[in-house]
Amino acid sequence: MKMNTNIYRLFFGVLTAMLFTNCEKLDLVPENSFTDETYWTSTDKAQTFLNTAYSQMMNSTYFFYNEALSDNAYNGRGDNAGAASIASGTYDASLGRLKSEWNNRYAGIKTTNLILENIDRVPDMDEEVRSRMKAEARFLRAWQHFYLMTWFGDIPLLEQDPSLEEAKSIERTPRAQVLQFVITELTDIMDDIPLKSAYAEGERGKISRGAVAAFLARVHLYEGNWSQVATYCEMIMDGDVGNYSLFSSYSGLFLPQNQYSPEDILSLQYAPINKTWGEFFDMAPISIGGRVNALAPTQELVDSYITLNGENIDDAGSGYDEDNPYENRDPRLTATVVYHNYQWQDLDGTTTIYIEPGSDPDDATDEYAPGGSTTSTGYYTRKYFDPNHESGLATSTNLMLIRYADVLLMYAEAKLELGEFNETVWNNTIRPLRDRAGFTDPAALAYPSTLSEQQMRMEIRNERRVELAMEGLRIFDIRRWKTAEDVLNGYAHGAQFGPSDIDNGYLRVNLRTFDPSRHYLWPVPRDERLINPNLTQNPGW
Repeated sequence: MKMNTNIYRLFFGVLTAMLFTNCEKLDLVPENSFTDETYWTSTDKAQTFLNTAYSQMMNSTYFFYNEALSDNAYNGRGDNAGAASIASGTYDASLGRLKSEWNNRYAGIKTTNLILENIDRVPDMDEEVRSRMKAEARFLRAWQHFYLMTWFGDIPLLEQDPSLEEAKSIERTPRAQVLQFVITELTDIMDDIPLKSAYAEGERGKISRGAVAAFLARVHLYEGNWSQVATYCEMIMDGDVGNYSLFSSYSGLFLPQNQYSPEDILSLQYAPINKTWGEFFDMAPISIGGRVNALAPTQELVDSYITLNGENIDDAGSGYDEDNPYENRDPRLTATVVYHNYQWQDLDGTTTIYIEPGSDPDDATDEYAPGGSTTSTGYYTRKYFDPNHESGLATSTNLMLIRYADVLLMYAEAKLELGEFNETVWNNTIRPLRDRAGFTDPAALAYPSTLSEQQMRMEIRNERRVELAMEGLRIFDIRRWKTAEDVLNGYAHGAQFGPSDIDNGYLRVNLRTFDPSRHYLWPVPRDERLINPNLTQNPGW
């Protein structure tokens, strides 16, 4: 089987998009060339094109470093995916992350538009397959438009691949119009997408009807359309669009052997050797094989994990002990964050991770040291670590973009905002999440009927934070809640390894600034506006 790599570029006035596809059996054309007349000749070639569109949904760097845009983590080495600049509020329209986000997502839109414009030319194609592939492409095109509008607001809406001249003069489409396009596309394709169970094992990972419903729930969640959120979540919870449920183990959910579990609704796909991700190389303890720590959880994230009796750590009666801060805590803390004296378990057995300065009896490999290669906050990451990793801690574990736990949390939030949250909703959403996490105290599991509406709101929001921590979603939540201006102004902190007279010893690791008058939208990248003067700019930029 001969493999050729074809690279073709469209100079879109708003972007320069490079699309890479692997095409089989191109024996009739020169290598490294692409001709429209000869490509669309088989279902396999169309599928290769569609596979490219799938790969453009997200990348592992954004998946993890988006956490550092929020109050959950800190990018302490370099400026990976622009995380340090954006978190500190020091960026402008020239930041590379803005340009790459814009370009990469429009490259994905280009791929899907080319599929939709050419797939009818493929001869002898099963019509059911053709219809499904069109629906998949439309989903992926809607996905890209949604995240562009979430970051940038008004954006060019591209329902077809533009000519060069069109691209150089295109204008931004109002955000509301883009949103309506996304919702209409997803609603229209629902019946053309199979249930998850209808796919053969070799097709696992493709968009399912459940994924369409879950994405629609997320779209409406970000817009505050609560009744629609509840409707789509109920479709999933009731089994109308496939059978989904929580995986039995929270820590086990993120291991490679448990990929494609009933909790996995939509994932970014990887494959051993051929397609892996390696961000853990700069997230894990050095003694475990990490290189240099570039992404570390914050003290603010650690503090958000409640105690085993369901209380916040600063509540009277919580049992929280500042001298033993990691004991008696939500088990999801240990499944997610590596702290001082952490008992790290992998194929080599159990290793104690010493992080507090001066605590390691041997070589201080993982100890916090200002300006060193170790953690900048006093914490490392555990979630998504693969014990069977390849060299450089690389792994092929799929990264879940939407999972069933998120559906439960979306539903709980929607029912609260609709004024319909009650003990039944609690028992169908928050309680099973805590059961699965390992809570046993009835005080943590029972419906807290004495909470006010605002207290319950904070309870649900915090449950969302700890359940989905280090999965790249926190930044979108604090933006839609309009709380980014509260949690991203001031210092991000680390563990209690600093001078006792400054913030009670909790490390000041990063001074952050979030200006609500402009930071809720990213600026349109400078280079794109230089190419196309018809692109307007967001307020304050």
